[in-house]
Amino acid sequence: MFKKILIANRGEIALRVIRTCKEMGIKTVAVYSTADAESLHVRFADEAVCIGPPPSNLSYLKISNIIAAAEITNADAIHPGYGFLAENAKFSKICAEHDIKFIGASPDMIDKMGDKATAKATMKEAGVPCVPGSEGILESYEEAERIAVDMGFPVMLKATAGGGGKGMRAVWKKENLRAAWDSARQEAAAAFGNDGMYMEKLIEEPRHIEIQIVGDSSGKACHLSERDCSVQRRHQKLTEETPSPFMTDKLRKQMGDAAVKAAEYIKYEGAGTVEFLVDKHRNFYFMEMNTRIQVEHPITEQVIDYDLIREQILVAAGIPISGKNYFPQLHSIECRINAEDPYNDFRPSPGKITNLHAPGGHGVRIDTHVYSGYVIPPNYDSMIAKLITTAQTREEAISKMKRALDEFVIEGVKTTIPFHRQLMEEPDYVAGNYTTKFMEDFKMKPIEQ
Repeated sequence: MFKKILIANRGEIALRVIRTCKEMGIKTVAVYSTADAESLHVRFADEAVCIGPPPSNLSYLKISNIIAAAEITNADAIHPGYGFLAENAKFSKICAEHDIKFIGASPDMIDKMGDKATAKATMKEAGVPCVPGSEGILESYEEAERIAVDMGFPVMLKATAGGGGKGMRAVWKKENLRAAWDSARQEAAAAFGNDGMYMEKLIEEPRHIEIQIVGDSSGKACHLSERDCSVQRRHQKLTEETPSPFMTDKLRKQMGDAAVKAAEYIKYEGAGTVEFLVDKHRNFYFMEMNTRIQVEHPITEQVIDYDLIREQILVAAGIPISGKNYFPQLHSIECRINAEDPYNDFRPSPGKITNLHAPGGHGVRIDTHVYSGYVIPPNYDSMIAKLITTAQTREEAISKMKRALDEFVIEGVKTTIPFHRQLMEEPDYVAGNYTTKFMEDFKMKPIEQ
Protein backbone atom coordinates (compact mmCIF):
# COMPACT_ATOMS: atom_id res chain seq x y z
CA MET A 1 0.00 0.00 0.00
CA PHE A 2 1.11 3.57 -0.66
CA LYS A 3 2.81 5.44 2.16
CA LYS A 4 2.12 8.97 0.91
CA ILE A 5 -0.27 10.31 -1.74
CA LEU A 6 -0.01 13.75 -3.31
CA ILE A 7 -3.39 15.17 -4.38
CA ALA A 8 -2.91 17.12 -7.62
CA ASN A 9 -6.10 19.14 -7.23
CA ARG A 10 -7.89 21.67 -5.05
CA GLY A 11 -11.21 22.38 -3.36
CA GLU A 12 -13.72 19.79 -2.23
CA ILE A 13 -12.28 16.86 -4.24
CA ALA A 14 -8.82 17.38 -2.70
CA LEU A 15 -10.40 17.37 0.76
CA ARG A 16 -12.48 14.30 -0.17
CA VAL A 17 -9.34 12.33 -1.12
CA ILE A 18 -7.48 13.47 2.02
CA ARG A 19 -10.30 12.14 4.23
CA THR A 20 -10.18 8.64 2.74
CA CYS A 21 -6.37 8.59 2.86
CA LYS A 22 -6.44 9.45 6.57
CA GLU A 23 -8.91 6.61 7.22
CA MET A 24 -6.56 4.24 5.38
CA GLY A 25 -3.51 5.41 7.33
CA ILE A 26 -1.89 7.01 4.28
CA LYS A 27 -0.02 10.34 4.59
CA THR A 28 -1.14 13.16 2.28
CA VAL A 29 0.46 16.06 0.44
CA ALA A 30 -1.63 19.02 -0.71
CA VAL A 31 -0.51 21.27 -3.54
CA TYR A 32 -1.90 24.77 -3.85
CA SER A 33 -1.68 28.01 -5.76
CA THR A 34 -1.21 31.26 -3.88
CA ALA A 35 -4.96 31.89 -4.32
CA ASP A 36 -5.68 28.72 -2.31
CA ALA A 37 -3.26 29.26 0.58
CA GLU A 38 -6.17 29.45 3.06
CA SER A 39 -8.11 26.51 1.61
CA LEU A 40 -9.12 23.59 3.84
CA HIS A 41 -7.29 20.98 1.77
CA VAL A 42 -4.05 22.81 2.62
CA ARG A 43 -4.95 22.87 6.30
CA PHE A 44 -5.93 19.20 6.62
CA ALA A 45 -3.18 17.53 4.57
CA ASP A 46 -0.08 16.27 6.39
CA GLU A 47 2.12 18.42 4.15
CA ALA A 48 1.45 21.22 1.67
CA VAL A 49 3.52 22.63 -1.18
CA CYS A 50 2.83 25.87 -3.06
CA ILE A 51 3.12 25.19 -6.79
CA GLY A 52 2.60 28.63 -8.30
CA PRO A 53 0.43 31.73 -8.78
CA PRO A 54 -3.38 31.65 -9.26
CA PRO A 55 -3.62 30.96 -13.03
CA SER A 56 -4.15 27.19 -13.54
CA ASN A 57 -1.54 26.95 -16.31
CA LEU A 58 1.08 28.22 -13.85
CA SER A 59 0.02 25.97 -10.95
CA TYR A 60 -2.49 23.10 -11.09
CA LEU A 61 -1.76 22.39 -14.76
CA LYS A 62 2.02 22.80 -14.48
CA ILE A 63 3.23 19.20 -14.52
CA SER A 64 6.87 20.00 -13.68
CA ASN A 65 5.87 21.79 -10.47
CA ILE A 66 3.59 18.95 -9.34
CA ILE A 67 6.22 16.27 -10.01
CA ALA A 68 8.79 18.38 -8.12
CA ALA A 69 6.38 18.64 -5.17
CA ALA A 70 5.92 14.85 -5.20
CA GLU A 71 9.66 14.25 -5.28
CA ILE A 72 10.61 16.66 -2.47
CA THR A 73 7.91 15.16 -0.22
CA ASN A 74 8.70 11.54 -1.21
CA ALA A 75 5.13 10.87 -2.34
CA ASP A 76 4.84 7.45 -3.99
CA ALA A 77 1.48 8.10 -5.67
CA ILE A 78 -0.54 10.98 -7.11
CA HIS A 79 -4.34 11.23 -7.08
CA PRO A 80 -5.46 13.74 -9.74
CA GLY A 81 -9.11 14.13 -8.63
CA TYR A 82 -11.23 15.36 -11.55
CA GLY A 83 -10.59 18.17 -14.01
CA PHE A 84 -7.13 19.71 -14.37
CA LEU A 85 -4.72 16.80 -15.15
CA ALA A 86 -7.05 13.88 -14.31
CA GLU A 87 -7.35 12.79 -17.95
CA ASN A 88 -3.98 14.01 -19.21
CA ALA A 89 -2.06 11.13 -20.81
CA LYS A 90 1.22 13.06 -20.71
CA PHE A 91 0.89 13.56 -16.94
CA SER A 92 0.09 9.87 -16.39
CA LYS A 93 3.16 8.93 -18.48
CA ILE A 94 5.48 11.35 -16.64
CA CYS A 95 4.32 9.99 -13.27
CA ALA A 96 5.28 6.48 -14.42
CA GLU A 97 8.67 7.72 -15.64
CA HIS A 98 9.35 9.11 -12.15
CA ASP A 99 8.22 5.87 -10.41
CA ILE A 100 5.17 7.61 -8.98
CA LYS A 101 1.89 5.70 -9.26
CA PHE A 102 -0.80 7.69 -11.07
CA ILE A 103 -4.10 6.79 -9.39
CA GLY A 104 -6.06 6.75 -12.60
CA ALA A 105 -5.97 5.41 -16.13
CA SER A 106 -2.80 4.54 -18.03
CA PRO A 107 -1.54 6.94 -20.74
CA ASP A 108 -2.67 4.50 -23.44
CA MET A 109 -6.16 4.22 -21.92
CA ILE A 110 -6.53 7.99 -21.62
CA ASP A 111 -5.45 8.44 -25.25
CA LYS A 112 -7.75 5.66 -26.43
CA MET A 113 -10.85 6.92 -24.62
CA GLY A 114 -10.06 10.66 -24.54
CA ASP A 115 -10.41 11.09 -28.29
CA LYS A 116 -14.13 10.68 -28.87
CA ALA A 117 -13.90 9.39 -32.42
CA THR A 118 -11.35 6.71 -31.40
CA ALA A 119 -13.42 5.82 -28.32
CA LYS A 120 -16.53 5.32 -30.43
CA ALA A 121 -14.68 3.06 -32.88
CA THR A 122 -13.30 1.02 -29.96
CA MET A 123 -16.76 0.63 -28.43
CA LYS A 124 -18.18 -0.54 -31.77
CA GLU A 125 -15.50 -3.25 -31.82
CA ALA A 126 -16.53 -4.22 -28.28
CA GLY A 127 -20.16 -4.61 -29.35
CA VAL A 128 -21.44 -1.65 -27.31
CA PRO A 129 -24.35 0.25 -28.97
CA CYS A 130 -23.15 3.53 -30.52
CA VAL A 131 -24.96 6.49 -32.03
CA PRO A 132 -25.00 6.23 -35.85
CA GLY A 133 -22.54 8.66 -37.40
CA SER A 134 -19.28 9.25 -39.23
CA GLU A 135 -16.49 6.68 -39.11
CA GLY A 136 -13.84 8.73 -37.34
CA ILE A 137 -12.91 12.33 -38.10
CA LEU A 138 -14.57 14.08 -41.04
CA GLU A 139 -12.08 14.91 -43.80
CA SER A 140 -14.06 17.75 -45.35
CA TYR A 141 -17.32 19.66 -45.34
CA GLU A 142 -18.39 17.71 -48.44
CA GLU A 143 -18.03 14.43 -46.51
CA ALA A 144 -20.02 15.91 -43.61
CA GLU A 145 -22.83 16.93 -45.95
CA ARG A 146 -22.93 13.53 -47.67
CA ILE A 147 -23.12 11.64 -44.36
CA ALA A 148 -25.76 14.01 -42.96
CA VAL A 149 -27.97 13.58 -46.01
CA ASP A 150 -27.56 9.78 -45.97
CA MET A 151 -28.28 9.58 -42.23
CA GLY A 152 -31.07 12.13 -42.24
CA PHE A 153 -31.45 15.30 -40.19
CA PRO A 154 -31.27 16.29 -37.37
CA VAL A 155 -27.54 15.64 -36.80
CA MET A 156 -24.98 16.72 -34.22
CA LEU A 157 -21.51 18.02 -35.12
CA LYS A 158 -18.96 17.40 -32.36
CA ALA A 159 -15.33 18.35 -31.82
CA THR A 160 -13.23 15.21 -31.44
CA ALA A 161 -11.18 16.85 -28.67
CA GLY A 162 -14.30 18.36 -27.12
CA GLY A 163 -15.54 18.88 -23.60
CA GLY A 164 -17.85 21.25 -21.75
CA GLY A 165 -20.08 21.66 -24.79
CA LYS A 166 -17.40 23.40 -26.87
CA GLY A 167 -17.41 22.69 -30.62
CA MET A 168 -20.89 21.11 -30.60
CA ARG A 169 -23.69 22.13 -32.99
CA ALA A 170 -27.14 20.65 -33.51
CA VAL A 171 -28.22 20.96 -37.16
CA TRP A 172 -31.86 20.46 -38.11
CA LYS A 173 -31.75 21.37 -41.82
CA LYS A 174 -29.25 20.89 -44.65
CA GLU A 175 -29.13 24.64 -45.39
CA ASN A 176 -27.79 25.30 -41.86
CA LEU A 177 -24.99 22.74 -42.03
CA ARG A 178 -22.25 24.89 -43.58
CA ALA A 179 -22.57 27.69 -40.99
CA ALA A 180 -22.60 25.15 -38.14
CA TRP A 181 -19.53 23.38 -39.57
CA ASP A 182 -17.53 26.61 -39.81
CA SER A 183 -18.45 27.95 -36.35
CA ALA A 184 -17.95 24.60 -34.57
CA ARG A 185 -14.48 24.17 -36.09
CA GLN A 186 -13.48 27.72 -35.16
CA GLU A 187 -14.66 27.24 -31.57
CA ALA A 188 -12.93 23.85 -31.28
CA ALA A 189 -9.65 25.23 -32.64
CA ALA A 190 -9.75 28.12 -30.15
CA ALA A 191 -10.66 25.90 -27.18
CA PHE A 192 -8.56 22.78 -27.83
CA GLY A 193 -6.05 23.65 -30.57
CA ASN A 194 -7.73 20.92 -32.65
CA ASP A 195 -10.55 21.58 -35.15
CA GLY A 196 -11.21 17.90 -35.94
CA MET A 197 -14.94 17.16 -36.20
CA TYR A 198 -17.14 14.09 -36.29
CA MET A 199 -20.88 13.71 -36.72
CA GLU A 200 -23.63 11.74 -35.04
CA LYS A 201 -27.34 11.31 -35.46
CA LEU A 202 -29.07 13.71 -33.07
CA ILE A 203 -30.92 11.74 -30.40
CA GLU A 204 -34.32 13.28 -29.73
CA GLU A 205 -35.57 13.77 -26.17
CA PRO A 206 -32.28 12.38 -24.83
CA ARG A 207 -31.39 11.56 -21.26
CA HIS A 208 -27.76 11.52 -20.13
CA ILE A 209 -27.32 8.38 -18.04
CA GLU A 210 -23.89 7.15 -16.97
CA ILE A 211 -22.79 3.82 -15.50
CA GLN A 212 -20.11 3.84 -12.78
CA ILE A 213 -17.55 1.11 -13.37
CA VAL A 214 -14.41 -0.12 -11.60
CA GLY A 215 -11.76 -2.33 -13.22
CA ASP A 216 -8.62 -3.92 -11.80
CA SER A 217 -5.19 -4.84 -13.14
CA SER A 218 -6.33 -8.38 -14.05
CA GLY A 219 -8.84 -7.01 -16.59
CA LYS A 220 -11.89 -7.78 -14.45
CA ALA A 221 -14.58 -5.07 -14.13
CA CYS A 222 -17.87 -4.49 -12.32
CA HIS A 223 -20.52 -1.78 -12.39
CA LEU A 224 -22.08 0.21 -9.57
CA SER A 225 -25.30 1.03 -11.42
CA GLU A 226 -26.39 4.31 -12.99
CA ARG A 227 -26.61 8.05 -12.39
CA ASP A 228 -29.03 10.30 -14.27
CA CYS A 229 -27.24 13.55 -15.18
CA SER A 230 -29.82 14.97 -17.59
CA VAL A 231 -30.46 18.31 -15.83
CA GLN A 232 -27.75 20.36 -17.52
CA ARG A 233 -27.13 23.93 -18.57
CA ARG A 234 -24.79 24.49 -21.52
CA HIS A 235 -23.67 20.85 -21.17
CA GLN A 236 -22.69 21.42 -17.53
CA LYS A 237 -24.46 19.19 -15.02
CA LEU A 238 -26.51 20.92 -12.32
CA THR A 239 -27.99 18.02 -10.40
CA GLU A 240 -27.77 14.23 -10.55
CA GLU A 241 -29.67 11.32 -9.04
CA THR A 242 -29.58 7.56 -8.65
CA PRO A 243 -31.46 5.49 -9.49
CA SER A 244 -32.74 7.22 -12.61
CA PRO A 245 -36.53 7.72 -12.57
CA PHE A 246 -36.49 6.72 -16.26
CA MET A 247 -34.78 3.38 -15.69
CA THR A 248 -36.39 -0.06 -15.73
CA ASP A 249 -34.83 -3.21 -14.26
CA LYS A 250 -34.36 -4.57 -17.78
CA LEU A 251 -32.67 -1.39 -19.05
CA ARG A 252 -30.46 -1.17 -15.95
CA LYS A 253 -29.19 -4.69 -16.55
CA GLN A 254 -28.63 -4.06 -20.29
CA MET A 255 -26.72 -0.81 -19.69
CA GLY A 256 -24.73 -2.26 -16.79
CA ASP A 257 -23.73 -5.29 -18.87
CA ALA A 258 -22.73 -3.01 -21.77
CA ALA A 259 -20.58 -0.82 -19.49
CA VAL A 260 -18.79 -3.85 -18.02
CA LYS A 261 -18.27 -5.23 -21.53
CA ALA A 262 -16.72 -1.89 -22.55
CA ALA A 263 -14.41 -1.78 -19.52
CA GLU A 264 -13.25 -5.38 -19.88
CA TYR A 265 -12.71 -5.06 -23.63
CA ILE A 266 -10.16 -2.30 -23.09
CA LYS A 267 -8.86 -3.87 -19.83
CA TYR A 268 -9.71 -0.70 -17.95
CA GLU A 269 -8.01 -0.20 -14.59
CA GLY A 270 -9.46 2.17 -11.99
CA ALA A 271 -12.76 3.97 -11.47
CA GLY A 272 -14.48 5.45 -14.50
CA THR A 273 -17.84 6.05 -16.09
CA VAL A 274 -19.33 4.88 -19.34
CA GLU A 275 -21.66 7.65 -20.53
CA PHE A 276 -24.77 6.90 -22.55
CA LEU A 277 -27.50 8.84 -24.30
CA VAL A 278 -30.89 7.19 -23.85
CA ASP A 279 -33.73 8.13 -26.21
CA LYS A 280 -37.43 8.33 -25.42
CA HIS A 281 -37.88 4.69 -26.52
CA ARG A 282 -35.19 3.58 -24.02
CA ASN A 283 -32.66 2.78 -26.72
CA PHE A 284 -29.20 3.58 -25.36
CA TYR A 285 -26.04 4.64 -27.17
CA PHE A 286 -22.43 5.02 -26.04
CA MET A 287 -21.42 8.68 -25.83
CA GLU A 288 -18.00 8.76 -24.14
CA MET A 289 -15.96 7.35 -21.30
CA ASN A 290 -14.55 9.39 -18.43
CA THR A 291 -11.33 7.85 -17.15
CA ARG A 292 -11.49 9.45 -13.68
CA ILE A 293 -13.63 9.92 -10.61
CA GLN A 294 -16.74 12.03 -11.29
CA VAL A 295 -18.02 15.10 -9.46
CA GLU A 296 -21.26 13.21 -8.78
CA HIS A 297 -19.67 10.05 -7.34
CA PRO A 298 -21.11 10.64 -3.80
CA ILE A 299 -24.66 9.66 -4.75
CA THR A 300 -23.42 6.23 -5.86
CA GLU A 301 -21.52 5.88 -2.59
CA GLN A 302 -24.66 6.75 -0.63
CA VAL A 303 -27.02 4.23 -2.25
CA ILE A 304 -24.67 1.23 -2.07
CA ASP A 305 -22.48 2.18 0.95
CA TYR A 306 -19.21 2.12 -0.98
CA ASP A 307 -16.15 4.43 -0.83
CA LEU A 308 -15.12 4.97 -4.45
CA ILE A 309 -11.94 6.87 -3.57
CA ARG A 310 -10.83 3.99 -1.35
CA GLU A 311 -11.54 1.57 -4.20
CA GLN A 312 -9.46 3.73 -6.59
CA ILE A 313 -6.52 3.58 -4.20
CA LEU A 314 -6.85 -0.19 -3.63
CA VAL A 315 -7.01 -0.91 -7.38
CA ALA A 316 -3.99 1.33 -8.02
CA ALA A 317 -2.10 -0.63 -5.36
CA GLY A 318 -2.81 -3.86 -7.28
CA ILE A 319 -5.59 -5.23 -5.06
CA PRO A 320 -8.26 -7.03 -7.13
CA ILE A 321 -11.94 -6.02 -7.08
CA SER A 322 -14.68 -8.37 -5.93
CA GLY A 323 -16.23 -8.47 -9.41
CA LYS A 324 -19.71 -8.04 -7.94
CA ASN A 325 -22.17 -5.69 -9.65
CA TYR A 326 -24.06 -3.31 -7.36
CA PHE A 327 -27.62 -2.02 -7.54
CA PRO A 328 -29.07 0.95 -5.62
CA GLN A 329 -30.87 0.12 -2.38
CA LEU A 330 -31.83 3.74 -1.62
CA HIS A 331 -32.42 6.97 -3.59
CA SER A 332 -29.88 9.82 -3.63
CA ILE A 333 -29.86 13.29 -5.20
CA GLU A 334 -26.94 15.70 -5.55
CA CYS A 335 -27.25 19.46 -6.07
CA ARG A 336 -24.11 21.27 -7.18
CA ILE A 337 -23.94 24.54 -5.27
CA ASN A 338 -22.09 27.06 -7.42
CA ALA A 339 -21.04 30.62 -6.64
CA GLU A 340 -23.27 31.94 -9.43
CA ASP A 341 -26.30 34.20 -9.64
CA PRO A 342 -29.25 32.20 -11.04
CA TYR A 343 -31.25 35.43 -11.36
CA ASN A 344 -28.58 36.91 -13.64
CA ASP A 345 -27.92 34.17 -16.22
CA PHE A 346 -25.82 32.20 -13.70
CA ARG A 347 -23.09 34.84 -13.71
CA PRO A 348 -20.07 33.80 -11.54
CA SER A 349 -20.02 35.41 -8.09
CA PRO A 350 -16.55 35.11 -6.54
CA GLY A 351 -15.81 36.91 -3.28
CA LYS A 352 -15.79 36.50 0.50
CA ILE A 353 -18.29 34.28 2.29
CA THR A 354 -19.37 36.38 5.25
CA ASN A 355 -21.65 33.81 6.88
CA LEU A 356 -22.20 30.10 6.36
CA HIS A 357 -24.57 27.64 7.98
CA ALA A 358 -24.56 24.09 6.64
CA PRO A 359 -27.61 21.82 6.89
CA GLY A 360 -27.46 18.51 8.74
CA GLY A 361 -29.64 15.67 9.89
CA HIS A 362 -30.23 12.10 8.81
CA GLY A 363 -29.52 11.42 5.14
CA VAL A 364 -27.79 14.76 4.47
CA ARG A 365 -24.18 14.90 3.22
CA ILE A 366 -22.17 17.98 2.24
CA ASP A 367 -18.87 17.84 0.36
CA THR A 368 -17.32 21.32 0.49
CA HIS A 369 -14.10 23.17 1.10
CA VAL A 370 -15.58 26.55 2.03
CA TYR A 371 -16.20 28.16 5.43
CA SER A 372 -17.26 31.50 6.87
CA GLY A 373 -14.53 33.98 5.95
CA TYR A 374 -13.32 31.95 2.94
CA VAL A 375 -12.61 33.97 -0.19
CA ILE A 376 -13.79 32.27 -3.40
CA PRO A 377 -11.12 33.03 -6.02
CA PRO A 378 -12.21 34.04 -9.55
CA ASN A 379 -9.63 31.76 -11.19
CA TYR A 380 -11.34 28.37 -10.99
CA ASP A 381 -14.60 26.49 -11.42
CA SER A 382 -17.46 28.11 -9.49
CA MET A 383 -18.63 24.97 -7.65
CA ILE A 384 -18.23 25.49 -3.90
CA ALA A 385 -20.27 22.61 -2.45
CA LYS A 386 -22.21 19.46 -3.23
CA LEU A 387 -25.37 18.85 -1.22
CA ILE A 388 -26.48 15.22 -1.21
CA THR A 389 -29.65 13.79 0.31
CA THR A 390 -30.41 10.08 0.59
CA ALA A 391 -33.65 8.36 1.54
CA GLN A 392 -35.74 5.22 1.01
CA THR A 393 -37.64 6.73 -1.95
CA ARG A 394 -37.23 9.48 -4.51
CA GLU A 395 -40.10 11.45 -2.98
CA GLU A 396 -38.42 11.36 0.43
CA ALA A 397 -35.05 12.35 -1.06
CA ILE A 398 -36.67 15.39 -2.74
CA SER A 399 -38.44 16.40 0.50
CA LYS A 400 -35.17 16.05 2.39
CA MET A 401 -33.37 18.14 -0.26
CA LYS A 402 -35.95 20.93 0.04
CA ARG A 403 -35.49 21.01 3.81
CA ALA A 404 -31.69 20.93 3.51
CA LEU A 405 -31.65 23.74 0.92
CA ASP A 406 -33.84 25.85 3.21
CA GLU A 407 -31.26 25.35 5.99
CA PHE A 408 -28.25 26.07 3.77
CA VAL A 409 -27.15 29.68 4.36
CA ILE A 410 -24.29 31.20 2.36
CA GLU A 411 -23.97 34.99 2.60
CA GLY A 412 -21.57 37.41 0.92
CA VAL A 413 -21.83 35.84 -2.55
CA LYS A 414 -24.65 34.72 -4.82
CA THR A 415 -25.21 30.96 -5.09
CA THR A 416 -27.39 28.50 -6.98
CA ILE A 417 -29.27 27.46 -3.81
CA PRO A 418 -32.45 29.35 -4.93
CA PHE A 419 -32.32 27.59 -8.31
CA HIS A 420 -32.15 24.14 -6.73
CA ARG A 421 -34.92 25.01 -4.29
CA GLN A 422 -37.19 25.97 -7.20
CA LEU A 423 -36.13 22.89 -9.18
CA MET A 424 -37.26 20.59 -6.37
CA GLU A 425 -40.82 21.85 -6.90
CA GLU A 426 -40.91 21.96 -10.72
CA PRO A 427 -43.70 19.55 -11.75
CA ASP A 428 -41.70 17.88 -14.54
CA TYR A 429 -38.70 17.34 -12.27
CA VAL A 430 -40.83 16.00 -9.44
CA ALA A 431 -42.48 13.61 -11.91
CA GLY A 432 -39.06 12.47 -13.19
CA ASN A 433 -40.07 13.77 -16.61
CA TYR A 434 -36.95 15.57 -17.79
CA THR A 435 -34.34 15.36 -20.57
CA THR A 436 -31.10 17.18 -21.38
CA LYS A 437 -33.32 19.92 -22.87
CA PHE A 438 -35.02 20.61 -19.51
CA MET A 439 -33.17 23.87 -18.82
CA GLU A 440 -34.02 25.40 -22.21
CA ASP A 441 -37.47 26.35 -20.94
CA PHE A 442 -36.58 26.91 -17.28
CA LYS A 443 -37.18 30.38 -15.84
CA MET A 444 -36.35 31.55 -12.33
CA LYS A 445 -39.39 32.82 -10.46
CA PRO A 446 -39.12 36.39 -9.10
CA ILE A 447 -37.77 36.79 -5.57
CA GLU A 448 -40.63 37.11 -3.08
CA GLN A 449 -40.53 40.41 -1.20
